[in-house]
Amino acid sequence: MAEIVISMSLRPMGGAGHHRGMTRRVVFVAFDDCQILDLTGPLEVFAMASRVEGGPSPAYRVEVATLSGEPFRASCGLEIRPDRALAKVLGRIDTLVVVGGLGTRRAFESAALVGWIGRAARRSRRVVSVCSGTYLLAAAGLLDGKRATTHWAECARLAQLFPSITVESDPIFVHDGSVWTSAGVTAGMDLALRLVEDDLGAGTARVVARELVMFVQRPGGQAQFSTQLAAQRPSGSALQALESWIPDHLGEDLSVHVLAQRCAMSQRHFARAFRRELGVTPGTYVAAMRIEAARRLLETTGRGIGDIANTCGFGTIETLHRCFKRALGVTPGHYRDRFSPERRSA
Repeated sequence: MAEIVISMSLRPMGGAGHHRGMTRRVVFVAFDDCQILDLTGPLEVFAMASRVEGGPSPAYRVEVATLSGEPFRASCGLEIRPDRALAKVLGRIDTLVVVGGLGTRRAFESAALVGWIGRAARRSRRVVSVCSGTYLLAAAGLLDGKRATTHWAECARLAQLFPSITVESDPIFVHDGSVWTSAGVTAGMDLALRLVEDDLGAGTARVVARELVMFVQRPGGQAQFSTQLAAQRPSGSALQALESWIPDHLGEDLSVHVLAQRCAMSQRHFARAFRRELGVTPGTYVAAMRIEAARRLLETTGRGIGDIANTCGFGTIETLHRCFKRALGVTPGHYRDRFSPERRSA
């Protein structure tokens, strides 16, 4: 395992528990000015899984490699000593993980690095990118004709540079074939936890999540950031009060007509002002707020689906189901299965 030069060991720890008898080789590709959490976050998930599983050999054997094999600095300034140079990473790879961060744009220009990733992918069971590491997979031709995601701030640029990729800006991770891509920073840990679940089962994933104080697992379709955080909050306008009012009245009529009346504006002027100040249409904003409220109730309460549908303004279970599936890619029931208090405390 790689070691941070300040003597923090990144080696997986042993522990008690049933081991399924297979060690999976995980290779992280890093470079100068990478985001350290893109590396250490998923790495710690795999290391904790090995500790939870226990047994005579670890569930995962993790290696950190760079083009030169020399120590490199993450964007936070911390120096890290990799295990080896990429040229010395030989043989089969179970999971190839390419990190991202500020240094991605410079790494993206390295034909040697991009070429190695493309060749190594052919001997890997699955290929993963964290955050802007998606650019390196794209440059290697691994995302042609596939769906992918990256940090929300980079999605538009990724789509512009690589029009053959279907870029999805909302999910925290996307799985297409043998390739997995994730959104920014901590989303890499969510993706790693999903891979652990696929490899070792939901029970191990739940223990890992509990030990690392993570959600049991955010589904890949969960939004990268909340509706209210995404909006550019207006200051000192009629819409500021409306934005604070909407979450407490989601079960009421929130049509453009009603909202415009509340702001003492014509419908046309209100719609234009709303889009200008919050960046989305009133209908899109209200729908997203209702989805967000339903998510919170599904995560934190045992209330019935019908009750939640009514409280959040969907009216019927069928409407909630349809809107939830369209927005998050999962049904309300499936979402609750992953987030219910009973599941989290299991």
